[in-house]
Amino acid sequence: ARFGDQGVDASLRCTRRAGVRTGTVTPPDRQRMIVETIVTSVGPGGVVNFAPMGVEWDEQTVVLKPFVETTTFRNLLATRTAVVNITDDVRLIAQAAIADPIFPTVAAAIIDGRVLADVCTWREVRVTHVDSTPPRARIETETVYSGTKRAFIGYCRAQHAVIEAAIYATRLHFLDAAFLTRELARLQVIVNKTGGERELDAMASLATFITRGAGSGPGDSLP
Repeated sequence: ARFGDQGVDASLRCTRRAGVRTGTVTPPDRQRMIVETIVTSVGPGGVVNFAPMGVEWDEQTVVLKPFVETTTFRNLLATRTAVVNITDDVRLIAQAAIADPIFPTVAAAIIDGRVLADVCTWREVRVTHVDSTPPRARIETETVYSGTKRAFIGYCRAQHAVIEAAIYATRLHFLDAAFLTRELARLQVIVNKTGGERELDAMASLATFITRGAGSGPGDSLP
């Protein structure tokens, strides 16, 4: 998986980003918060795909930005629907970033889709506009249903650190090995100080993956 099939940018972690590529939902002079989520989409035969993704979040709309070669992109074009899940269990984000896991799900309320079983809150969305310009599409959606299973109180520092490590894990092909080593050490300190068992487990799996893959790309400059 890749944060930007899977396109993460940096966690509920409320980064703000100018609207780009004129579309039907986001005026070019607007800015939107980037929210870290797991997007579930359904493919042929009912196979559910889980994509960690930073999405542009607004009151009634969500913009998804999958890479055009990914399963998420193909599923969205085929079904025109998805579920945008927010969870406080960062182990799920970590696993989805470095593997192709199958998580427990339940049926969506309105669309023909699946909701993470371990979700805090979710949105069921329908596609309203697609800009398939590579490498990353820009898919604008409208929210047709919002649900809450339990309160989402935000991410602690350790959870933020895990999400940052998960982003790095999906970008090993163009991040410098020395940079990754420094960042892993910095993020590990934060997890050790402020995290619980879930965050420690997630960070351990990410650290192993990143350490094995560091230096696999050109590595001579940061993006």
